[in-house]
Amino acid sequence: MFIRNETFYSFRKNYPVITWLTAIHLILFLWINLSRITGGLIPLGEWILQNGAGVTGAIQFNGEYWRLITPIFLHEGTQHVLFNSISLILFGPALERMLGKGKFIVVYLGAGIIANIATTLLTGFSYSHIGASGSIFGLFGVYLYMVLYRKDLIDAMNARIISVIAILGIVMTFLTPNVNILGHLFGLIAGAALAPAFLKNARPFTVMEVHRRVPDDEIGFNPDRWKKRRILNGRKASRIVGWIFVALVIIGIISSLF
Repeated sequence: MFIRNETFYSFRKNYPVITWLTAIHLILFLWINLSRITGGLIPLGEWILQNGAGVTGAIQFNGEYWRLITPIFLHEGTQHVLFNSISLILFGPALERMLGKGKFIVVYLGAGIIANIATTLLTGFSYSHIGASGSIFGLFGVYLYMVLYRKDLIDAMNARIISVIAILGIVMTFLTPNVNILGHLFGLIAGAALAPAFLKNARPFTVMEVHRRVPDDEIGFNPDRWKKRRILNGRKASRIVGWIFVALVIIGIISSLF
């Protein structure tokens, strides 16, 4: 469920919602920061940040309720945007396939909005926050609900993986400075609360359904199947190495800029 070995093309084709959400993260992040670097030659960077951040006072006193949604798409720091985007790429695809595009968007945004509402109600008027962390923790909440109550949707190995990651995420929430603790915790709770309704007709995620090569009504035998399997495994390994290399290059470039 959580191992990615697709090419960029196949990932974009199989998980369009994840692709678009990640693209929005990166585009807005680069827009804001390049606007600063160029001294405003790229316009509206600061305007996007100032008018999109979740400022408690602006929401409560000025009725700027769009700020309950817009922070989900905004990031300012390199580590922040990379952590959330990579988490979305790793943990989002299985849920996009299991829930369907529409339900996935509702759960993702719903968890983030609930987390932002909790932040607005429980913090001071000057508190400001951005980031998709509430939505990301919402995905963890959905998975944890599966682990506890819908074991038919997740196997034991992936259940252990998501449990460890969720626990580490909660621990790091309290150890990392300048983190919206309320956003993380209420995002997790929101995801678990939304899960029963949205997982009602869900089926377990299987890679074979995503990458089916033979039609359902076609049965065939290929004497070279073992040879092809070795070739495919080699290609998968190459893709993984390629993805890691690309990620490291991007991180290095962005880190040198900011």
